[in-house]
Amino acid sequence: MKKLILLISFVLIGITVQAQEKIEWMKFEEAVAANQKDPKMLLVDVYTDWCGWCKKMDALTFKDPEVVSYINERFYAVKLNAEDTERTFDFMGKEYSEAKMAAVMRVQSYPNFVIIDETLKNITQLPGYREPDQFLEGLGLIVKKGFRGQ
Repeated sequence: MKKLILLISFVLIGITVQAQEKIEWMKFEEAVAANQKDPKMLLVDVYTDWCGWCKKMDALTFKDPEVVSYINERFYAVKLNAEDTERTFDFMGKEYSEAKMAAVMRVQSYPNFVIIDETLKNITQLPGYREPDQFLEGLGLIVKKGFRGQ
């Protein structure tokens, strides 16, 4: 009986730990609101539903424990569908659809990762599919350069 309880406990702990090992994706306006309370850069994953490389990023790179940890610690992570004209939100006094925001950020290929500094004014892009190590290297260079809009 003790072994059964111990086994169930380990399974439940394993499920809990595994459930925490994912990127905490937000909507754009949620990330902006969170940034006002605790400033961090925003990592915006601009994707389309038909993009095979976007799906591969979701399936592989964004499941990598190091990538998950790095993004969750340093960024507010946002998913933005570059073709969604229905869902709208306010940003800096203007209304945007997800598609319009992607256009304003000058995204022209997918996947594309837009990094917005803590002041929500300066952006840079990290375009294209990347394996976990490549993705971490690219993000690391941006963070190391002190991309903070200062």
